[in-house]
Amino acid sequence: MNGADTAWILVATALVLFMTLPGLALFYGGLVRARNVLSVFMHVYAVACLMSILWLVAGYSVAFGGDGSLWGGLGKAFLAGVDSDSLSGALPEVLFFVFQMTFAIITPALIVGAYVERIGFGFVLLFSALWMLLVYAPVAHWIWGGGMLADGGIFGETGVRDFAGGIVVHETAGLAALILAIVLGPRRNRHTPPHNPGMVMIGAGMLWVGWFGFNGGSQLAADGGAAMAITVTHISAAAASLSWALWERIKFGRASLVGLVTGSIAGLASITPASGFVGPVEALIIGSVAAILCQEAVNLVRNRLKIDDTLDVFAVHGVGGILGTIMIAVFGAGSWAAQLGGLAIVGGFTAVMTLAIIFVARLVTPLRVDIETETNGLDLSVHGERAYEFNS
Repeated sequence: MNGADTAWILVATALVLFMTLPGLALFYGGLVRARNVLSVFMHVYAVACLMSILWLVAGYSVAFGGDGSLWGGLGKAFLAGVDSDSLSGALPEVLFFVFQMTFAIITPALIVGAYVERIGFGFVLLFSALWMLLVYAPVAHWIWGGGMLADGGIFGETGVRDFAGGIVVHETAGLAALILAIVLGPRRNRHTPPHNPGMVMIGAGMLWVGWFGFNGGSQLAADGGAAMAITVTHISAAAASLSWALWERIKFGRASLVGLVTGSIAGLASITPASGFVGPVEALIIGSVAAILCQEAVNLVRNRLKIDDTLDVFAVHGVGGILGTIMIAVFGAGSWAAQLGGLAIVGGFTAVMTLAIIFVARLVTPLRVDIETETNGLDLSVHGERAYEFNS
């Protein structure tokens, strides 16, 4: 065991959990109407709890339990055979387990942004559970667990390069979000502004800080590679924030706070797969391009295709993750065949499995709330609470 590496990954684990709780919850919560903010908090928090248990039960074993081509098996279900002395490389295996758990938490939590304000709470839990076990965990094994897309797999010695989750996290979550938004249908009154832009900014800031653990921790060591990953992560986020705001100003004559911080998230998602393979100049380019591309993707999905991906999960996370994955090949850090092939294989698998899971889950529990519940807001109707009480 390496003590320095272990100390850093302990910190990184806390940072990645901080991204979801409370970062993502606040970021998403501020973007919805006041009568639905607690439902967003409820979805994100409950998903985090449920994924934690399922990662212990089977998710970790499927992703990292063995060296099979398609899945890791169930040999490490419930952490069988793993104790405080077990090692994964230079780290305690139980630390590697919990670090990877935080990724399994945030990935289905990202999908929450596609269906807020109109979805059934039971469906959220059942869909998220099945999706993490049947989509996220196998894909994580394919790329990070020595499966078919890793080095020595179907693309030869140079497998798919995805340092911290451009494909494993952002492409899978983004595509699942888009598909679920299409099946679910739009909100009945979708043209409403965020109820609390300040909350959005606070959440985005927490995500930015937590992303240092997301990308820097993926080095799995306290070394120069981790330091570079953190550096390029910050540069990409900063460049994308300014690029998004500038593009807004050019197109609409003003730059918004929500736009500025959404640009940050686009830059962070885009640098994620490349953060272990590029330097600061490449990060500057990735972030600057990502903001404009993701902003145009928002316009395409929301205004041209009329798909109510409520909080633009596909346009920001999906498109950003795909862009970053391709940029690895552009900058010569990975092969074009592996990068594009990996995107295609994972994209097709995610789409088919997501549709199947939606179909099965809606047979068990309602997909969408009724009109009255949607109109009154999910906070009071579903959870019996209000986020705000105003006294005269």
